Amino acid sequence: MQARTATDRIHTPAGWRPRLGDWVEVRSEAEILATLDGEGDTARMPFMPEMRRFAGQRFQVTASAHKTCDTARRTGGRRLRDAVHLADLRCDGSAHGGCQAECLLFWKSAWLKPAPGPASGGGAASPSRDLVALLARNTSASREGGRVRYRCQALRLFDATEPLHWWDPRQYWEDVRSGNVTLSYALSTLLLAWVFNLRRLPVGYRASVWLYERVHLLVRGEPDPHLHGTIPTGDPTPDGRLDLKVGEFVEIRSKAEIERTVNGRNRNRGLAIDEEMTTYCGGRYRVTTRVDRIINEQTGEMMEFGNPCIVLEGVVCKGEYAPRRIMCPRRITAYWREIWLKRVEAGGGAPPGGNG
Repeated sequence: MQARTATDRIHTPAGWRPRLGDWVEVRSEAEILATLDGEGDTARMPFMPEMRRFAGQRFQVTASAHKTCDTARRTGGRRLRDAVHLADLRCDGSAHGGCQAECLLFWKSAWLKPAPGPASGGGAASPSRDLVALLARNTSASREGGRVRYRCQALRLFDATEPLHWWDPRQYWEDVRSGNVTLSYALSTLLLAWVFNLRRLPVGYRASVWLYERVHLLVRGEPDPHLHGTIPTGDPTPDGRLDLKVGEFVEIRSKAEIERTVNGRNRNRGLAIDEEMTTYCGGRYRVTTRVDRIINEQTGEMMEFGNPCIVLEGVVCKGEYAPRRIMCPRRITAYWREIWLKRVEAGGGAPPGGNG
């Protein structure tokens, strides 16, 4: 009730909800503080320290966050109310131990206000000491042995959302109505998901696989991206190092090449690759990050990677194939083993995010 009362003091047009393509301005720190409860949340969604630098700035709404996916408890799709994604604003991990997950930020409507366009609204207001203190107090906590457990939007996502069954058609209508996807894209994606699930029937597995391959080629114009790792599960998987540097260009290897590096669970030294990633096979992209530490979304503790992962510019999950989270707009960053990539020599590159 505290958050609801505080939010009521923020003047916003009655019934206003930011829509895809709208320009919005992030409220001042003082205004945002008025929407938060004692945990630094609005409707259980944390406002994080990494978001403070955007106060007073204007951005365009790039997706309705009416639904998302639960990557921590793996419960599938989740319904989220009064939230959007802005531009490609991602958490830089500066207040969370240098986490490199680069999660796309969620913005509650209460933290935003309508803006007439991209021009600056006059700059951010003075920092709020009360907001800084609140966020600092609730960002992390110590556990026995001195280990730090962090608190962020990704870890609170389950509590800030509601169950959303994959078979609820209202979510797909909202995907289209909000502008997140076109009607033709939604229908083709749902058709592919339906045909793929025919293989769950007790008979006709080979026929359903054959049918899916044909339908996918017809609808997408590309082969079926689902992998079938060739290394027996339990056997060691190969390593391959390129010592890639940020700014270099790489080409993602073919699906057939990648299948020879992963086991039956499509993993290479613990890191999984799936059909959301193999759709990028053959494309050329710029290296943006060498990831060696991220927060465990189940425990809140920092994980250190012994085998660094590579992040490529613009290569994210598009929610086209992932079970129970079709058309999720979260755009989770994909992690790549260097063995799945090959360096593009000088002069043979492509524009950032360009497909070769």
